[in-house]
Amino acid sequence: MRPDLSHIDTWLFDLDNTLYPEESGFMRQVESRMTDFVENVTGLPRDQAYALQKKYYAEHGLTLIGMMRNHGADPADFFALHHDLSLEALAEDPELLAVLTKLPGRRFVFTNAGDTHAERVLAHLGLRDLFDDVFHINSFGFTPKPDPLGFQRMIDAHGLDPATTSFFEDSERNLKPAADLGMTTVLVGPTALASTAPFVHHRTDKLTPFLTAARLKEAN
Repeated sequence: MRPDLSHIDTWLFDLDNTLYPEESGFMRQVESRMTDFVENVTGLPRDQAYALQKKYYAEHGLTLIGMMRNHGADPADFFALHHDLSLEALAEDPELLAVLTKLPGRRFVFTNAGDTHAERVLAHLGLRDLFDDVFHINSFGFTPKPDPLGFQRMIDAHGLDPATTSFFEDSERNLKPAADLGMTTVLVGPTALASTAPFVHHRTDKLTPFLTAARLKEAN
């Protein structure tokens, strides 16, 4: 059956592992740099630094928040570690670009990543000009997904109507506050089809075929 998104006029997308496939392996570079940061700030051995990184991610939605609150870490130093990451693992997807262009209404990126990282990745993928705005962690006052406050700030900043907004994410837990607000949620990625969470309305292992098949609002 074709997914029915004919009520949607606002399209909200996570960035990493959503607008490009998880199989690219790009996020492994990002995670390694995060571990470097935790290791450098805390002085912990790498295995303990990695465990702390994951603990803070689970507790706060973003490793950086735990580092800021518990170790006085400077977010500028954290984000600077990612500015020279190689983007060779990421490739433009002409089919995705074409289908995003056809989506009726406004399009936004909603990411826990920093501004420079988000802009670099979107530009490399050839997608930046397709989005009305990039709402990154700096935009919503370091209240990362799945914090409902971050979602509310996104809604307030752009006058979104959750009832006509669809949110695409690779992280299941980040979809719950979106669903609670009334958004239509889509879980994306290789494990999406196995999800049984009631707040996940649609599931797809690949973004492009899902959007291609979706029933969209007709132009007026």
